[in-house]
Amino acid sequence: MLLTFHMSWEEVLYHVRRAGVWLPAVILLWVPIYAMNACAWRVIINDGENRKMGFWRVLKYTISGYALNYVTPVGLLGGEPYRIMELTAYVGKAKAASSVILYAMMHIFSHFCFWLFSLGVFFIRYWGELSWSMTPVLCLFMLFCALGFYFFLKGYHDGLALHVLHFFSHMPWLGVRLRHLEEKYAEGIRKVDSQIAALHAQRRVTFYWSLLLEFLARMVGCFEIQFILFIFTSDVNFWDCVLIQAFVSLFSNLFFFIPMQMGAREGGLALVADVMRMSGAYGVLTGLITRLREFFWIAVGLFLIRLGNK
Repeated sequence: MLLTFHMSWEEVLYHVRRAGVWLPAVILLWVPIYAMNACAWRVIINDGENRKMGFWRVLKYTISGYALNYVTPVGLLGGEPYRIMELTAYVGKAKAASSVILYAMMHIFSHFCFWLFSLGVFFIRYWGELSWSMTPVLCLFMLFCALGFYFFLKGYHDGLALHVLHFFSHMPWLGVRLRHLEEKYAEGIRKVDSQIAALHAQRRVTFYWSLLLEFLARMVGCFEIQFILFIFTSDVNFWDCVLIQAFVSLFSNLFFFIPMQMGAREGGLALVADVMRMSGAYGVLTGLITRLREFFWIAVGLFLIRLGNK
């Protein structure tokens, strides 16, 4: 991608070097983001009569879990089992599994809320500039978000674990093993599902407080785009950064099966930079600086896994 854009390697290095204070600002921005993620998860863990988990321990598992999610294919196959293993010693298997599944659902559900919010921002800011060619794209986007809302609300109402396991048990090759797991652990899975359904039906304050924290984390994450763009230009509007972040997160999540979404995010940044009449190379440079931030927090997360674990 660097070769296809009209920017030399020397120019890339020049822009990374001139990042100056904005590079540590991008790295440190993720301290409050991870703190909000940890608070959103901790609200779910501490809901009920279980032993109360401290904030710092939950923050450690949050950062480590995301570090594993970054470097494993299909994202959730790395960090979520690790989080369940760590939590089991404190709250038991059923509560550990249900709280991790609930938080993963909340994290993804907040993405749909953020995408719908950004759609509203787009209509407000660019209503007069809409073209007929964009109408089908926007309709597909709205349909996708509506289906996502329906899926998650149904999951919160009826539980999710058993339904998902039952759905994938009909797949070839994998189905036989999953049917065996479904039969063997049916009682435990139903218990997890009952806890998922109970959060939305009986403990609405916990549900909406956790969702609000996750949504705010998405909004704070938009400052990362703004900080990076400040390296290239001082004319950066925050609401445009919201739209950039929404498009890039949607585009990269479509390629969730790629470790670190490598290439998908850079492609999304390049596309949206072109749409907003910026150089496509700026999109690649933004992705490059974002990768530096990710590598830093991956290292921190992997270190935290070892910290305190013999």
